[in-house]
Amino acid sequence: MQFDPVILIKGFGLFGLLGIIFAESGLFFGFFLPGDSLLFSAGLLASAGYLNLWTLFILCPLAAILGDNVGYWFGKKFGPKLFAREDSFFFNKKYIEKTNAFYLKHGKKTIVLARFVPIVRTFAPILAGVGGMEYRTFFFFNVTGGLFWTTSMLVLGFFLGNVVPDIDRFILPAVGVIVLLSLIPILFQILRQK
Repeated sequence: MQFDPVILIKGFGLFGLLGIIFAESGLFFGFFLPGDSLLFSAGLLASAGYLNLWTLFILCPLAAILGDNVGYWFGKKFGPKLFAREDSFFFNKKYIEKTNAFYLKHGKKTIVLARFVPIVRTFAPILAGVGGMEYRTFFFFNVTGGLFWTTSMLVLGFFLGNVVPDIDRFILPAVGVIVLLSLIPILFQILRQK
């Protein structure tokens, strides 16, 4: 079975898209969800008239910002217990450790930068809560990152949907490129460590 984000969005609709963006942004189990490719595909669908771009511009950042807030408060409340837990399907200490290293290196801007790095985007708000980042500071960077991430992916999809004829034939390769681009920071970090 092939993953096709357009079919996923058409099947689950706007609320399914928003639920995935929310979950990937801050729910512990959301690290495997395809936020980048879904936002890009939503932009494509908006260019074809299936979704309203202005509705997406309002609701997608809101879902991402709210998801990060839930992650922050979860980390603040349950953070110390997380580090005492054993690895499981939904929890692996190496993800937390990598995100923590990223967070320590880049400080407050991690909340913005993490939006563009799969897995890190899920755990960064949790670690901000665990680390006791002041909520006002977290909220500022959360809003900035949520707006920039969602609108950039939506605009890219919308733009390509209007410029490239029959882009729907190229949706899977385009999503593949986006996934590869989102993995570049992780690969770069791995190569630097070696």
